Amino acid sequence: MDLDKALAISAAGMVAQTTRLRVIAENLANQDSTGSDPKIDPYRRKTVSFKTVTDRALGVQSVQIGKLGRDQSVFPSKYDPSHPAADAAGYVKLPNVNSFVELMDMRDAQHSYSANLNVMQVSRSMLTRTIELLK
Repeated sequence: MDLDKALAISAAGMVAQTTRLRVIAENLANQDSTGSDPKIDPYRRKTVSFKTVTDRALGVQSVQIGKLGRDQSVFPSKYDPSHPAADAAGYVKLPNVNSFVELMDMRDAQHSYSANLNVMQVSRSMLTRTIELLK
């Protein structure tokens, strides 16, 4: 495999994981964002899906963001009749963000980003060695 192809594939992976980390950060930042009244839904968790794309110029397949979606799971609720978003029974709908799931997704995205970064560093080192040999 050509080193420029390895660099392109790794760069695409890093871009995809960066987007994934941004969405995870947004979910965590909004995990306590409720509606302002009972008729307004709280923050809905965002999701990221990937797709495989072919770079025809390089003749390789790489990853790309496929779709940014919304998690359609039900909103949990808690009893808090004093909250402005409480319904007639005193329950407030909470965002469907689970911080444990988000942290595990973040860990996975960090590992994937790190692996792609390592490939880039090794490829760069190999290119540097090749240039030194040609001198």
